[in-house]
Amino acid sequence: MAEAARALAGGGLVLMPTETVYGLAADAANARAVAAVYEAKGRPSFNPLIAHVADVAMARRIARFDARAEALAAAFWPGPLTLVLPVADEVAVCDLARAGLDTVAVRAPGHRLAHALIEAVGGPVVAPSANRSGRPSPTSFADAMEETGAAAAAALDGGACEVGLESTVVALLDTPRLLRPGAVTRAQIEAVIGPLSEAEADAKRSPGRLTRHYAPNAPVRLEATTPAAGEAWLSFGPDGAGPFNLSPTGDLAEAAADLIAYLRAADRTNPVGIAVAPIPPEGLGEAINDRLKRAAGFVG
Repeated sequence: MAEAARALAGGGLVLMPTETVYGLAADAANARAVAAVYEAKGRPSFNPLIAHVADVAMARRIARFDARAEALAAAFWPGPLTLVLPVADEVAVCDLARAGLDTVAVRAPGHRLAHALIEAVGGPVVAPSANRSGRPSPTSFADAMEETGAAAAAALDGGACEVGLESTVVALLDTPRLLRPGAVTRAQIEAVIGPLSEAEADAKRSPGRLTRHYAPNAPVRLEATTPAAGEAWLSFGPDGAGPFNLSPTGDLAEAAADLIAYLRAADRTNPVGIAVAPIPPEGLGEAINDRLKRAAGFVG
């Protein structure tokens, strides 16, 4: 931990586990370090990064909180919810990290190692998923090292990620908008602050909004009832077959946790394509289907 904190303070990059996916972390205030993250990931500079904080007090230093933000932070932090808010400190989260926007995406991760590292640094760190841009996000230490480990000055092994999907992103600028579904569901959020609108013009303020995102090398075919010759098969439910059944019991939480790891594993078999069984759209299914559509290149 001390080595990782020193690396960040010196402008280096660190592989950092979170409960969602592994991140490639940098000091949010250091534009050169942030540029190194973009370079390591091959990430377009217009795609903003999330500032990870230790707690609400640190978040309030970099973002302007209103009553809705306070309520959501109290309900879901630490945890897999990112809030897009007006920026309060343009130095603590540099312009490059915010993609030139007047907003900042912020969350308090719920992993003990992430929390300890941010506290040791004493300020926010950006930590986009530790994959090369457009590739499936790593949910294990080995996959994170394979993707961007060569760019990291230090790495923290936190085991397998509990959630396995990137955080839910909600913009609180005027009308609350769901920019990216995730483990904190629409229904859970609406129970706290009321109805959510769709992303529309605010979509650019969230990471993960590129059309082809979370993508393996093999083409992805959705809503498949059976695999074609040469395809890897991501099945779902008790009637599913093969080694990549997202959940034999039809549990959406299990499917969410295994989704990216199974996409990566299926891709390693060098198939002609990856066929994915239908996933129910309710609850976590909304987030799972969002990721799958981006992997297949169907969402802009």
